[in-house]
Amino acid sequence: MPNRNFVLFKLPCLGCVLLIFSVFIFSCKSSKIPENDPAFQVINTAKSYYGTPYKYGGTTRAGMDCSALLFHSFYSVGINLPRMSADQAEQGVKVSTRDLKPGDVLFFATGKRKKRVTHAGIVTEVQKGDIRFIHASTSLGVTEDYLSNRYWNKAFLFARRILE
Repeated sequence: MPNRNFVLFKLPCLGCVLLIFSVFIFSCKSSKIPENDPAFQVINTAKSYYGTPYKYGGTTRAGMDCSALLFHSFYSVGINLPRMSADQAEQGVKVSTRDLKPGDVLFFATGKRKKRVTHAGIVTEVQKGDIRFIHASTSLGVTEDYLSNRYWNKAFLFARRILE
């Protein structure tokens, strides 16, 4: 007589695997960007600076600030942004967080003045409303973070789309 406990144990596990696989395949919105999309080049340029230390006013791989990261990344697709994040915040068009896509720019107030733009980053990925962005952090240099992080969410002011 076959061991029924083995069959009963095996079927639920197979069902779980199929359920998890189908949820993953059908519910995950891909954030893959076509290579011919300017956002692909902007993000790849920004990512090429991973690990670059933070330096206020810096513009090179020896050290850079957030506005320099944006400046170099958008320059790679022929867009000449201003050098300061407060001036960069006037470029493009405002976009809602629910409409963000890779290549959009996030602006933050990280200083004592809660409404003044002091920091910026580039959206690299949007997955189920969770927004990942690359920026030049004062403590970590060029790195990626999530807008859902308590610190960044509290400092967030608005987003703009520079690429069309």
